[in-house]
Amino acid sequence: MKKSDLLKDVVKHIDIKSFDATTIINAMRDMSFTSRDTANATDILIRMINEDECSIILTLAGSTSAAGCMQVYVDMVKANMIDAIVATGASIVDMDFFEALGYKHYKGSPFIDDSKLRDLYIDRIYDTYIDEEELQHCDRTIKEIADSLEKRAYSSREFIREMGKYLTTHAKKKDSLVQVCYEHNVPIFCPAFTDSSAGFGLVLHQWENPEKHLSIDSVKDFLELTKIKMEAPITGLFMIGGGVPKNFTQDTVICAEVLGKDVPMHKYAVQITVADSRDGACSSSTLKEASSWGKVDTVYEQMVFAEATSVLPLMISYAYNNSNWKARSQKEWTKMIDKK
Repeated sequence: MKKSDLLKDVVKHIDIKSFDATTIINAMRDMSFTSRDTANATDILIRMINEDECSIILTLAGSTSAAGCMQVYVDMVKANMIDAIVATGASIVDMDFFEALGYKHYKGSPFIDDSKLRDLYIDRIYDTYIDEEELQHCDRTIKEIADSLEKRAYSSREFIREMGKYLTTHAKKKDSLVQVCYEHNVPIFCPAFTDSSAGFGLVLHQWENPEKHLSIDSVKDFLELTKIKMEAPITGLFMIGGGVPKNFTQDTVICAEVLGKDVPMHKYAVQITVADSRDGACSSSTLKEASSWGKVDTVYEQMVFAEATSVLPLMISYAYNNSNWKARSQKEWTKMIDKK
């Protein structure tokens, strides 16, 4: 078996503009279980989009970008449905930035011999393959960007903005999430940024520049995201998975209080997850539980217990065809943060 035998069937990203899911979401509204939850969550998303004062924050954890939903998030930003993003480093670097450099994710199998994959330098995400050699080029590109910048502490948002700027002249694939957010002044935060391909590139940068180098300040991320919460009259959360992005974003309410600012809880919240809440883990805590901490209001909240690639395209297709996204004002929170 050769590497080329395995890396041949490319994962294709779904285009929510190519179909209209209105009929199926409307049908789900009169069903039960996950179907009705999905329809209700979609209706809450529509409320967020239609309320112009609401700033919508997308949180991303897991591997939906590698699994075919990358274009969904791009289209949400281009359609002005999203005002800020909080994500894992893998979602932004190993998946989106990686493909912007011209590389692909490939369809594979969860039943293959993983030791064979290691011999071939192929990484596996369940049934999806990545070329490790190409991923290491992504690492080195991050180092190249870091080497070109002023040696100081950056929030991940600041550094990702520089990645977007880099792509405007170097991208092999246009319209990546990183580049589109750069062009639309939508900030991207990765509070655990170094837990990704970026981490290897930044370590290499610091290894070669021990006396003076660039670093990532996650506290600065927290402050910048909290500034958005303090400035936005209303906020809504659209959360894929849980993890650090979910809790980091919810915590901005508490952080604002610590800073002496009286801000409302997040008015809207939708979470799509397969996590089990019975172990008490914060990543899998329900939105009602978050309300006890003063983070999320419980009037418009919905948990959807589903694997996100199965329901997300339907929800966003419906929102694209049935919401008032064309009339929304552009928040451009990057400009506000850069001024302060």
